[in-house]
Amino acid sequence: MGKLIRGLYNLRSEHLGSVATIGNFDGVHLGHEAVLKQLVTKAAELQSPSLLITFEPTPDEFFISEEAPARLTRFREKIQNLCLYSVNWILCLQFNRSLAAMEAKDFIRSVLVDRLRIRYLVAGDDFRFGRGRQGNFALLQEAGRYYGFEVAYMNTFYLESERVSSTRIRSVLARGDFAGAEKLLGRPYSISGRIIQGDKRGRTLGFPTANISLRRLKIPFYGVFAVEVYGLGKLPLPGVANLGMRPTVEGRRPLLEVHLLNFKGNIYYHYVQVVFLYQLRQEERFNSLSALCQQIEKDCVAAKNFFATR
Repeated sequence: MGKLIRGLYNLRSEHLGSVATIGNFDGVHLGHEAVLKQLVTKAAELQSPSLLITFEPTPDEFFISEEAPARLTRFREKIQNLCLYSVNWILCLQFNRSLAAMEAKDFIRSVLVDRLRIRYLVAGDDFRFGRGRQGNFALLQEAGRYYGFEVAYMNTFYLESERVSSTRIRSVLARGDFAGAEKLLGRPYSISGRIIQGDKRGRTLGFPTANISLRRLKIPFYGVFAVEVYGLGKLPLPGVANLGMRPTVEGRRPLLEVHLLNFKGNIYYHYVQVVFLYQLRQEERFNSLSALCQQIEKDCVAAKNFFATR
């Protein structure tokens, strides 16, 4: 993550005078890719560094907390995906009370002009910022004329006559349409994290699981899935994943559990990527652990059939 700048206090001279864009960039989908290409192209034309400005937590998480939309990617995943592109720098601003209370004009002057000295800004015509979301595209254009930077419209990316957005992808994932999500993302949907020690209940049931730390407030969908796990060997490993609350055992927080098919080995503390391929069923509550075991057996058979015919 060498491209990441954590906070304005870490800015250096080589970060200044950039071609910049601002946004949450949740999921880093094809729409974001179009923006990043626009950004990098203009930066090359002006012979300036390209800079992406994002926030942690997201403004929605700050203002409405648990009512905020579930993230498609947690912060580390988002930065890893953004680093795949040719953007020079990624500036992460902590979204706190001070930033939330800053007037839109003060944000432009203090952050964009005084601290970053931007030359060019790519923004969406629906972009809102500043206290009470009073800042908009028109205000940015007005400020650009005053301070001497250009403001360009962020190209909207459409697929199948509909705008590509994080909201659309969440809706597609909630339907279990992973092929559709892959079209919008430009890659299969995955969740990454470190394997942690759990309650070892799966092992006592005869189906040991890898418990992946989610580090997020909410998850975008629930269910049982056929997955591939990367990070435990040279080749991806097939598995059955449960993403949800584990209602049969009274789970209290979302958890990603993966039972690896035909695999044995020490997997604790490995950082893995779980790629979702096919929804086997919805998550449900069973009357007994015995009934749960019988269903897991069926899930494993269904997953093996999926991989055999894939």
